[in-house]
Amino acid sequence: MAMRSGIPRFADKLLSGEELTVAYLGGSITEGAGASRQDETSWRALSGQYLVNRYADSRFTFINAGVGGTDSTFGAHRLQAHVLSQGKVALLFVEFSVNDGEDREESIRGMEGIVRQCRRLSPWTELCFVYTAADKNLSDTLPFNIAVHEEVAAHYNIPSVNFAGGVQDRINAGVVTWEALAPDRVHPNDEGYALYASYVETFLEQAVRAVTADTADTAEHESESEHESESEPKSDTEQLLPDRLDDRNYEYAMMLDCDDAAIAASGFTTQVLGEDQPHMNWRYDIRHLAAKGDEGEQLSFAVEGHRAGIVLLHGPDSGIMEYSLDNGESFTTVALFDEWCLLAYRPILVLFPYQPDRALQQVTIRCTGRKDERSKGTGIRVLKLMSS
Repeated sequence: MAMRSGIPRFADKLLSGEELTVAYLGGSITEGAGASRQDETSWRALSGQYLVNRYADSRFTFINAGVGGTDSTFGAHRLQAHVLSQGKVALLFVEFSVNDGEDREESIRGMEGIVRQCRRLSPWTELCFVYTAADKNLSDTLPFNIAVHEEVAAHYNIPSVNFAGGVQDRINAGVVTWEALAPDRVHPNDEGYALYASYVETFLEQAVRAVTADTADTAEHESESEHESESEPKSDTEQLLPDRLDDRNYEYAMMLDCDDAAIAASGFTTQVLGEDQPHMNWRYDIRHLAAKGDEGEQLSFAVEGHRAGIVLLHGPDSGIMEYSLDNGESFTTVALFDEWCLLAYRPILVLFPYQPDRALQQVTIRCTGRKDERSKGTGIRVLKLMSS
């Protein structure tokens, strides 16, 4: 655990008995996969219940923004729609150390994008990174993905709680095996989630103790500050946002509904999945633009930013698409069918190439009439539009 700047505003509000919103942004482990009852026995639910029981004078709202199979890049794009649009968030837990891949730069862009976007749009929100366990995150040395996230946490003075480190310590002590806590070696069972929640409770207790211990010092500081220089202070944003680690981070990332942009479509219509069309990794509105997948069916849209993208809703009958940028005649093929598509429809993020100038990005998506040999069809479904 690294307290760094802590969460003093949140802790102070806890002690004052105020109304507070706590959000959890992450993947399937934040959502609660593996728990017997996701909204009762996951680490997210248990940590929320701890707050409700421990601080009975406060009123809490909890936001579950966990989406299975998503990384911090997708998280940065989802942040506004799934978290910040829900009201004034006091504390945001961020969990992507398992789902982020081996691309260090992309991982930093995602995590830094979440931090900078949150501090720019919601400067009252305090953040905490959490690092969950998986085989790649269990090591006696700092694992790659956790180390990358720690670069961002240290740069922005954000506290972090290393669940994986706690699990490794218990494994080394012979107290437990990883398989006993997470039978699939990724998603904890109820025992594993209870252990995760205990680490969050320890973090929250330390944060509150730090505020309690600092009360006298704060009062003294406020008294002295009345006599300090009257020079103009920096704005909150300037104080909270140091230089960027990566200029291409996703600070301005957004996820848009298809009807939020001007779209020209041929063969694409608004649809929802039927009861015989199962989907996974998405608890939100499932309306989307769909085409049969005949060659030549296409849609075009424009979004502002350095980078445009879409979220495909890919499943058993999905085909191969292609895209062009800025009305170009050259099209690039995108084939994303995999073994998970055989089971159900799920969201897959597709980001198009980064453009050096922030401008209106014109995108055309076109069906090819081709498919993976395992697919039952050539259809294309577009769930969301992206910009960053």
